[in-house]
Amino acid sequence: MSAFIQQLPALIGVVIGALGSYVVVVRGDRARFRREQAARWEERRYAAYADWARSLKQTVTLNYRLAAHFGNDPHPHPLSPEEAKPLLAEAQTARDPHGEALILLGSPRVVEKGREWVVTVLEMEAFLREGRRDPGGWQVLLDRQRAGREAYYAAVRQDLALPPGHSARWPLPPAARP
Repeated sequence: MSAFIQQLPALIGVVIGALGSYVVVVRGDRARFRREQAARWEERRYAAYADWARSLKQTVTLNYRLAAHFGNDPHPHPLSPEEAKPLLAEAQTARDPHGEALILLGSPRVVEKGREWVVTVLEMEAFLREGRRDPGGWQVLLDRQRAGREAYYAAVRQDLALPPGHSARWPLPPAARP
């Protein structure tokens, strides 16, 4: 019995060491899992933000082309209302799932800026559905759309902790201005 008592401190040390190792490994695994999960969600949010912007930009480009048909925009490839109608419907249908992903994964600020941007795009579509020939009015909508896009991207960059980006406002050469 005295040999057992002499070895008891060593045995207790082994048990404590094993429990300590187990605790350290479990805590490390949990921390790594949380980091990996956060990175996965950040990647998904980035994809949702980018997909939403890409799908909305497709509608914007179609609007530019339709506006060129009415003489409101200098886009080099005008579309008639008959040609634009199915393309706009297709772009909207393709945009809807991206909007749902944006609402599901996006921060409240990003979702709000996305809503503001799309509202302006919808106003552009209404302007064009009326068949208006008003380059000044179109320019006002165009400026609002660009500001909405810029605000959306700024909110995305802030949410994803990205550095500030370019405003995407490039001066046009004099020949291309309306």
